Amino acid sequence: MKKHFKKLNLPEARIYLAVVLFLALILLRFDYWIGGMALLVFLILACYNRRIVRRRKEEWNSYLETLSEDIDWATKNAVLSIPVPLVVIEAGGDITWYNPQFGGMFQGEKLLERNIHDFVPELTPSRFGDSRKGSHHELFFHNKWYQVLWTPVRTGNDSRKSKVIFLIYWLDITEEHRVRALCQAQKTVIAHITVDNYDEVLANTEDIKRAAVLAEIESCIAEWAVELHAAWVKYDREKFIVVMEAQALKKLQKERFNILDRVRRIQAGNRIPVTLSIGAGLDAENPAQSSISALSAVDLALGRGGDQAVVKEGTKLFFYGGKSQGVEKRTKVKSRVIANALWELMEHSSIIFIMSHEIPDLDSLGSALGIYCCARYVGREAHIVLNRSNVSVEPLMKRLQEKEAYNGLFIHPEDAMKRMDHDTLLVVVDTNRPGFTEAPDLIRNAEHIVVFDHHRRSADFIENATLTYLESYASSASELVTEVMQYFGENIKVNPLEADALLAGITMDTKNFIFKTGVRTYEAASYLRRLGADPTSVRQLFRDDMDTFISRSETVKRATMIQPGIAMSECPPGTPNAQLIAAQAADSLLAIQGISASVVLCSTPEGIMISGRSFGSINMQLILEKLGGGGHLTMAGAQLGGISMEEGRQRVMDAVEEYLKEFSEEGENK
Repeated sequence: MKKHFKKLNLPEARIYLAVVLFLALILLRFDYWIGGMALLVFLILACYNRRIVRRRKEEWNSYLETLSEDIDWATKNAVLSIPVPLVVIEAGGDITWYNPQFGGMFQGEKLLERNIHDFVPELTPSRFGDSRKGSHHELFFHNKWYQVLWTPVRTGNDSRKSKVIFLIYWLDITEEHRVRALCQAQKTVIAHITVDNYDEVLANTEDIKRAAVLAEIESCIAEWAVELHAAWVKYDREKFIVVMEAQALKKLQKERFNILDRVRRIQAGNRIPVTLSIGAGLDAENPAQSSISALSAVDLALGRGGDQAVVKEGTKLFFYGGKSQGVEKRTKVKSRVIANALWELMEHSSIIFIMSHEIPDLDSLGSALGIYCCARYVGREAHIVLNRSNVSVEPLMKRLQEKEAYNGLFIHPEDAMKRMDHDTLLVVVDTNRPGFTEAPDLIRNAEHIVVFDHHRRSADFIENATLTYLESYASSASELVTEVMQYFGENIKVNPLEADALLAGITMDTKNFIFKTGVRTYEAASYLRRLGADPTSVRQLFRDDMDTFISRSETVKRATMIQPGIAMSECPPGTPNAQLIAAQAADSLLAIQGISASVVLCSTPEGIMISGRSFGSINMQLILEKLGGGGHLTMAGAQLGGISMEEGRQRVMDAVEEYLKEFSEEGENK
């Protein structure tokens, strides 16, 4: 464009015309003829200026219109020739335009004025209505992966008549997705394997056959590793490490770690089956982190009784196996070591608080009294943290209150919190889950914590414990505490009432020495009997009042069979001490012929409480873990908050059905 077109109607032109007019008026004052000529020149210049300004404006508008047409043409050409599928839709999802690449994705389909949701269900109209600023989404469509990007465009200049349309671009990321999936599948995963009953297997195998049993174990693990294209190495007598790819671990999860069953079937002269505990770390940043996660997972598997696999994926935990009853393998050496460590911790503490789970039972209160005996022997002040009593421990509480020696034994959680300092020792008995204790705040504030428990280790285990004695092979927490007391000191004094409480705890959790009763259980009971425990006096602690008996009977009466051999019931609305009644009713149902497992629900202010019991053929722990609970193979519990009883029943039935389905699938894989 010419240079003079760049300067239009500048202010200087008006100034020049004003100067000419001024000079013309001066000349007109002195000479009319010359002044008139000057005014004529001014008028000619003014007319010329006006004409040239109008022409330049027209030329400028023409230039802008041509430029706009050029830009509009370039934009349209770019849209039409874009090498990726593009579709234009209205806010409701109706297709108004698409390019040939998009049309090629739907050969033979009439697309115009049809809703895109009819062809791509994932792209709903609401998705666009809530995305005025544009967004993106990965989509698998017609055997390809696309990154779908959409951006809103407002049409028209009049805000009242304008509308919003969406331009949707489909970027093919199939190759990128394939490479990403391949990279994820080939990530290194470390797994740690432990023969969790190594000593017991060898002890029950003839000397000449032990080598064959060990060779068979190694051969089984080696063949399994070869199938997975994994590397393996034995780094201790009963420990192995396996390095595999993530896709191999996914295969194992799909097969539910059938290596557990293969090893259990080894018969090379061993009298008891071989069991493994496996821990694997998935989704770790590097092999070192994967190994750390695997070690944590295998410790969790061992703490839950062994014969199972635990996969730790970030903060998530996945459990497989755990069908068999654990083999008792703790030694008295460990009890003596725990006793010495507990003595030292008590000796350096200013005050000792003993705490159990919510709504304590005879096992938790009996084991707490055993720890109290130890603290008294060391000469330290000790208290049992108790929020409120309940029917199950009321007879024992009355006996304790009648004894002057136990005045001030119990302390409320709030008072315990006020008296806590950096030298306080907190002993948690009969639970390893912080949220299940009488006062979780005490655990968060205590610097020194000791845990005594016989339940399988849960995912939300008390991690910051100074000393942990968790033996899932023990019958009860009272049994563990009784063994420790034997090594705590030769002159330790245990009152007959305290011995009764410990024996009552063992009796309750073993259901009168029927469930989970081993040699060590009878040894602990024998020790307590020598200390003055009276079986007749213990039996009286289990006597119920008439209301409790009627409530339990009514709950048993409401039972129905939800699966062959599995009964479910619920406590009547308004049942007092419903949680206790539910546990007792679950035990009573097992006494009925044809019932091998029972589940009883009850409604409490905290939510729906569930008690599960079985003879061992049904793993109640695996069932109730699906509902966020836990426990043992034969005895477990769970809590569901914020739901109705009907919904709770449905969740239990779904969990049972899922467990039975998994069990049948594993049976078919065998």
